[in-house]
Amino acid sequence: MTIATRGRSIAVSGFLLSGAVGIISSTQTWLTVERADAAEAILVPGAAALPLLAPLSLAVLALGIALSIVGPVVRLVFGVLSTAAALFLGWSTLQLLVSEPLAAVGGTVTETTGLAGSAAIADLVAGIELSSWPVVTLIGWVVLLAASLLVLVTWRRWKSGGRRYRTDAAHVESASGPVDAIDSWDDLSRGTDPTR
Repeated sequence: MTIATRGRSIAVSGFLLSGAVGIISSTQTWLTVERADAAEAILVPGAAALPLLAPLSLAVLALGIALSIVGPVVRLVFGVLSTAAALFLGWSTLQLLVSEPLAAVGGTVTETTGLAGSAAIADLVAGIELSSWPVVTLIGWVVLLAASLLVLVTWRRWKSGGRRYRTDAAHVESASGPVDAIDSWDDLSRGTDPTR
């Protein structure tokens, strides 16, 4: 089988994996703030460092679950939405990795110490140490981007998965005369009541 024929299962797996990584990492410590007053370090979780991390990760999980049953046009829309989410989350996570993330720790520092204002926070912060969670999360967004691009490339070639749940499909009329147990079972499988 080629990637095009297995596009649905690969894409859904990529969405679910990256969404799960995002949710898990939102609860983990991303940044450790060393204080200039030699007090105990302040731990900043992913959800505080990147406020949209948890909600967008939940949205990615929901898109992954829905992607397995939606029609072709909605698949395309989901592919576009997930590409935008992957780019936004990837860029935001990358910004934390390459710059001094003073703004990302500001809310947690204010909540912990009661100090507000960028100057006061900058005076209190002696250093910020990154954990490995932002890197793991960034890898998750790369997986999401790859899965989203796979959806955009292969969405037309997916088999339709919702036919088995439809009750308006054409079905064979039962023969006139006595109905046996197998015919009754087949009628029930098609969604009709054999007792009528």
